[in-house]
Amino acid sequence: MTDAPIESVRADGRRTLTEAEGKRMLADAGVETPPFAVCATADEAVEAGSDIGYPVVVKVSSPSVTHKSEWADGAGVAVGMESGEDLRAAADRIFDAAAGRNIDADVLVEATMDVDAGTEILVGGLRDPSFGPVVVTGLGGVFSEVFADTSHRIAPINRAEARSAIEELQVADLLAGYRGGDAADLDALADVVVTVGDLVTDHPIAELDLNPVLASADGAVVLDALVVLEAETGGDR
Repeated sequence: MTDAPIESVRADGRRTLTEAEGKRMLADAGVETPPFAVCATADEAVEAGSDIGYPVVVKVSSPSVTHKSEWADGAGVAVGMESGEDLRAAADRIFDAAAGRNIDADVLVEATMDVDAGTEILVGGLRDPSFGPVVVTGLGGVFSEVFADTSHRIAPINRAEARSAIEELQVADLLAGYRGGDAADLDALADVVVTVGDLVTDHPIAELDLNPVLASADGAVVLDALVVLEAETGGDR
């Protein structure tokens, strides 16, 4: 991956990538994400929903909004949209809320993934003041802040080290196929962990938060991504 996406964000005077920008960066690095489209109008959103296939998820897409599910009294994320009518209403809520807050926003329309078919995992990267690039793996989704189930490795790491980090988690039993369930593809999940470590090591990224990553027998898919760049030398703009 080149630094072109990062340079583009820098040129815009920003440190935080939109979810779409972050996912494109991940896709360039070989990480799987759901099919998605960024739309500037409700009409474009409805067209994207038809192209992607229902049901879809609709999210606010703006550098000004990092915690989408909490934004505008919950208008920032709408799941399970089954029709163009549902999608249009969700998109209109986002555009209206953005206009009321005087911010520029698009909507991201994304294929719905069956979270019940796998386990939600957190994969993150950061730059520790003492240790430098660090990659974090743990239980993801809504439980990531409830249960302290994480492992840390100094980046970069290889797949064997990533597997070790995953297997020491308490949630490892779920990933292995708890009570007859299908085992997750741990190599695919480990590859995501390795890639996050590489990205934080090789690029000026202060924080990379993938939560959740849906780990299943079919692979590992990043459902949400937050990327924050390091402040530029000489001070943040």
